[in-house]
Amino acid sequence: PYDYYTRATDDDLKAIYAWLMTQPPVSQKPTANELSFPFNQRLLLAGWKLLFLEQGPLPPDPATDKDEELKRGRYLVESLSHCGACHSPRNALGAAVFGGPLMLVLMLGTLGLVFFISFRIQTLSFPTAFALFFIYAGLLGVTLAPIFMVYTGASITRVFFISAASFGALSLWGYTTQRDLTGMGTFLFMGLIGLVIASLVNIFLKSSGLEFVISAVGVLVFAGLTAWDTQKIKEMYSAMDDGTVAGRKAIMGALSLYLDFINLFLMLLRLAGDRR
Repeated sequence: PYDYYTRATDDDLKAIYAWLMTQPPVSQKPTANELSFPFNQRLLLAGWKLLFLEQGPLPPDPATDKDEELKRGRYLVESLSHCGACHSPRNALGAAVFGGPLMLVLMLGTLGLVFFISFRIQTLSFPTAFALFFIYAGLLGVTLAPIFMVYTGASITRVFFISAASFGALSLWGYTTQRDLTGMGTFLFMGLIGLVIASLVNIFLKSSGLEFVISAVGVLVFAGLTAWDTQKIKEMYSAMDDGTVAGRKAIMGALSLYLDFINLFLMLLRLAGDRR
């Protein structure tokens, strides 16, 4: 609940410190840190704080600030007594739904990079496109790091290997099948648009039932896109391409399959992951 404590005023913190100084001293040997992975990794906590921690005083609220008793009560509830730590709704990464503007910035940043690479790939040099791809992968890694604090390590590992095996099998099928998947790709793209719209709607509805449907449909959509993208990559390859063109195609193919795998993994994690 330390994120709630940051809203305490300096006067209250000084008063608490002064009271603590009046208590008799005790001798206590510090116990060893026995936190299990990933809680013993401070870097993950730093990532979560970067995304969600909002430090500073409690922001004003015109609805309660007019009454001193209500204002003081709100302050106690949202700071020292940290009631929201247990009773506020949480997002998929364990943060209160009213927090984390940087999370939105990172999500928009990664999405913006995807669109930038996709629409400018024909004008980008291979080294530039390669660098942007790794910047995107790094930003996405920072954005997704807190899942280790939401789901157990065992379930993340299990779902990862399930996702990897499924991804490999679907990609192999897309590469070897003689069936033309173009029609399926169009259908899956429309399904992807529907998923995006449903996800945006559920931000406001916060429906667990709709979230389950989105995750289940998402698994099917990204499973199909994996096979379709693999076939598309196979067909766009040409031995006549020079190094620059071949490099651009490699980046776009890698980006497409990377997005398919990450989303397939996240959808399966929502369905089969064990929350802490």
